[in-house]
Amino acid sequence: MQGLTHVRERAAAMRLESPMVIRSNTARLSRNALAALGASLLAVGALAAPRPGSGQPAARPQTAKPGDAGWQPLFDGKTLTSWQPSKFNAEGAVKVEDGRIVLDTGKSMTGITWAGATLPTTNYEIALQAMRVEGRDFFAGVTFPVGDSFCSLILGGWGGSVVGLSSINGQDASENDTSQSIEFQNGRWYSARIRVTPAKIEVWLDDRQIITQDLKGNKIDIRLEMELSKPLGVASWKTKSALRDIRLRRL
Repeated sequence: MQGLTHVRERAAAMRLESPMVIRSNTARLSRNALAALGASLLAVGALAAPRPGSGQPAARPQTAKPGDAGWQPLFDGKTLTSWQPSKFNAEGAVKVEDGRIVLDTGKSMTGITWAGATLPTTNYEIALQAMRVEGRDFFAGVTFPVGDSFCSLILGGWGGSVVGLSSINGQDASENDTSQSIEFQNGRWYSARIRVTPAKIEVWLDDRQIITQDLKGNKIDIRLEMELSKPLGVASWKTKSALRDIRLRRL
């Protein structure tokens, strides 16, 4: 009888212990499963990451567009509605392909000029993406209104790397204080944003501010050959380029 009583007491104890044992085993299983999952994710990440020297470019983080609210698209991605070829002498063909405007290489400049509704002349921003497809000179000469005058942002001029505003006090983008050298890669999209206020012109390239030009006491103008780009235009010089995501917003 004493042995039977001991067996019954041990069985009761096991029944009391069993939920705790089960929970302990479950916790160990959960930790092991999470550890295995983490190892698997690390392995997948290592396989997906570009290998040094593989020639595969590292993915660039997506950045939000500058203050999406209030932006008005100026290009529908399908047609040249509200745009027309600038009609430069001996310019290349202008066409829409794969959601972008293509400016073929001409013997001088090739470009597009705005022919739509009246645009603001101050307190606004213009943004676009541009690519130099082929060639070695400027792939985006963006002409825009500045109060009662106009100005041009040059990307990649004078042999492919000069960036600046033309013109400031009669000096073009290769001569004035906005002039700088940036190496551009063919086949790569660059995002440009221009802000015009009564006080100054500001420019961002790939979300990095590269130009701040005060207007007070300075004469803002364009070179004679850019007259056909007024009031708003984008041109290239002996270079094939592509444009997309052209937009404007009032400030």
